[in-house]
Amino acid sequence: MSHLLRPAVRPALRTLAAAGLVLPAMLATDAAGADDPARAAAAAVRNEVPVLNGDFTDPAIKGDQSTVALNHWTGLNQRFSASASGRTDGANGVGLSKADNTLQQRLRGVRTGSRVTVTYEDSPAVSKDCAPGDVDAGQPYTVHGSGGPVQAMTTAPDPGRTKGKPGPGRWTKRTYEFTADENEPLLTFTSKVTSTLTQVPCSPMVTRVRADEVPLPADKTIDKYALGTAEAYKDNEREAWLHNAAAACNGENACTFQPDPRGSFRYYDKSRVIGEAFVNCTRNALDHSRTLSYTERGHDSISQTYAAANLRLDEVARLPTTGDRTEDKKRLAARPMAAQLALAYETAWQRPFQWFSSDQRTVVERIQPGEVSWVEMQPSRERVEGWFVSGKDDYRLHAVIDAPSRAVPDRIFQRTGPMAEAEKQRCAAARPMTTTPVGSDAPAASADKGLLEISPPTAPSVRPARSIPLP
Repeated sequence: MSHLLRPAVRPALRTLAAAGLVLPAMLATDAAGADDPARAAAAAVRNEVPVLNGDFTDPAIKGDQSTVALNHWTGLNQRFSASASGRTDGANGVGLSKADNTLQQRLRGVRTGSRVTVTYEDSPAVSKDCAPGDVDAGQPYTVHGSGGPVQAMTTAPDPGRTKGKPGPGRWTKRTYEFTADENEPLLTFTSKVTSTLTQVPCSPMVTRVRADEVPLPADKTIDKYALGTAEAYKDNEREAWLHNAAAACNGENACTFQPDPRGSFRYYDKSRVIGEAFVNCTRNALDHSRTLSYTERGHDSISQTYAAANLRLDEVARLPTTGDRTEDKKRLAARPMAAQLALAYETAWQRPFQWFSSDQRTVVERIQPGEVSWVEMQPSRERVEGWFVSGKDDYRLHAVIDAPSRAVPDRIFQRTGPMAEAEKQRCAAARPMTTTPVGSDAPAASADKGLLEISPPTAPSVRPARSIPLP
């Protein structure tokens, strides 16, 4: 039985927005996914995907045009100011430059299987270096998202241009859709201009890049012992391993944990027997009282990723999920990442996070003749998905944590049922006895079992003294 978390939405969204990760937006349901019942049932709203610096205003532009690395984007491209681009909304236009040059950004927080819709605007180049033939019929480029088609595009035509005179900008809104086949899919614009003389300044332009998604529902069939592979990123590059991202969080305020409400939920785990089974072989009903103790531990995808790779878990990546209570208490006090997660969780859901738990209680069982009694426990747990984010270095470490839940109580089941065949045979067996090989017909008599003290002997046991003369 599973239950979706019902978080305090506004605090959670403020936390997500601060890190530039997924921010659920209350938009109308889109028809994309109407042919996919699982996706349609999972999301009544579309989620906005933050495209960082989508208007290309960071860093601030000086003059009408410049060639500079754009924050949060990969690629060296020529940028034109809003006025030089023919825009009135403050967004700067970015030329894609020479043939096969790219402009790229990873879409933060998007997970594999999400249906992503990207919107943007394009225009033929406004550079005065353009010859009429460069822009008369529009300019070609491609757009591609990881898992989607490489879509060939051509800007609007700009006929009547004169070389040496800037163009007015002919902006057209475009839409591109794809289904992500990796986490944090890479969005790529690629220039396909063919002119070899003016292609650097005279190339297709884009601006106002935006995105939203319809995510797949959280997969609640994944076992807590196999939470998936943790991943790390820096800027737009996937890290080969987790160590650098985990090390970047090795300080009290070095990282913040950004929970993703879409992949977080609480649920009841499988029942398990606690204590022993009590078999009533008597002819009477029994009232049996006993004390039961049980514990629950946490699990995390980071340690599981190291284990799957047969690597020793880095000190900086150790969360309190070993199952050894003494060790977990040490990690809880010493590991910054544990505190970062607990703080963000409590801010988002307004209750403390619990890495491990234990309980002890007394139960009274009434067991009928010929029945067996036992107790089962069904623990309440919750799964939290999210990102450890370093604002300083733009490291992002994705993690899934599965731990005991404080949201709802555990379930304790007292159960009775018929004996198993082996238990029936045991109850029917004769009481174990030893045989009486001799004297079976002799009268009964008392037998000393060694429980009484043995009286001291009464007969003299010391020889009389004798006098022996000395020489």
